[in-house]
Amino acid sequence: MTRARTNANVTAAVGRNMVINGAMNVAQRSASVAAVATDGYYTLDRWHINMGTTSAGRLTMSQTADGPNGISANCLKLDCTTADTSIAAGEFIILSQRFEGQNLQRIGKGVVGAKQVTVSFYVKASASFTFGLELYDNDNSRQITKLFDTTTDWVRHEITFPADVDDGSSPFDDDNGNSLSLQFWLNGGATYTGGTLNTASWANDTSANRAPGIDSFFSNTANNFFLTGVQMEIGPVATEFEQEDVSTTFKKCQRYFQKIETLGSVATYNAFPYTGLSRSSTIGKVTTGWITPVRTVPTITTTAANTFAIVTGGGSATAVTSVSVVRANINAAFVEFTVGSGLTAGQATYLTTNNNTDPAISVDAEL
Repeated sequence: MTRARTNANVTAAVGRNMVINGAMNVAQRSASVAAVATDGYYTLDRWHINMGTTSAGRLTMSQTADGPNGISANCLKLDCTTADTSIAAGEFIILSQRFEGQNLQRIGKGVVGAKQVTVSFYVKASASFTFGLELYDNDNSRQITKLFDTTTDWVRHEITFPADVDDGSSPFDDDNGNSLSLQFWLNGGATYTGGTLNTASWANDTSANRAPGIDSFFSNTANNFFLTGVQMEIGPVATEFEQEDVSTTFKKCQRYFQKIETLGSVATYNAFPYTGLSRSSTIGKVTTGWITPVRTVPTITTTAANTFAIVTGGGSATAVTSVSVVRANINAAFVEFTVGSGLTAGQATYLTTNNNTDPAISVDAEL
């Protein structure tokens, strides 16, 4: 490992980094979420929290402007807000990023000519800890883990994982499914820590060998964990962290999640970027188009129905009482907005907000 430079002179290695949002610059869902206790995507795009058996521990996950100078202004921060010093066997905390198999074919995993993979990242914590970094092959249930240490200063770790030639039977699927997870183990019960760490070579999954030797992030409410500059690339050498234009990162993130909001103030309402037709006096139908095509048919959620309103013809805005997604694909969705009355069948409609509320449509195609 090497300490983070005070002012890095970075030369981009364009396209080498397979991690999306490794600089922790994009957080469409929220900048901070408290009392995290279950699996999910909460703040920074593409970064998922995995939780095992229900734990008493709680954490706050946030995007924080405390990155190492010359690498990123931002980092991902985890703050232990409720400790758990009695760890059940099935408990764990894993911070992960998941990868589509079709984006991993350059690794050549599971066949002759398979390549090494090097992961580098900048990390610090509130104290000295030992945590684990795991590559987990979801297609074939194979894994390998390496330990790393934290200090209270930013440190860059460079960890090389061996090639997994296997017997030719465990390549990554060439599709849009979840083939590989890059996983930071921050806590684990005996189910995952009771064996011998599998560190030398890839092996079929044995739960007890996945995280022996790690400390517990939930040991004290004083515990914090900071991460940024995450890079995964082919070969045995860690290159300088790839400095990617934030607009490029944002578009990559939108393949997996998009949050569509208002266009700005229009009188006492805010315009929303969708138009359609009234099907009846109570139902307005709107076709929504995504900013960029998403990975798969998405899950679509909205803020409360009454945060939206429908306008038909030259009429006034009518508050929405329910929202229904009729059908969707990777490019768009057909959505119906129901009101009590006031629409005119066959007339053009547009979607707006109800009395300056702040509605949003979320499009989720995450792995």
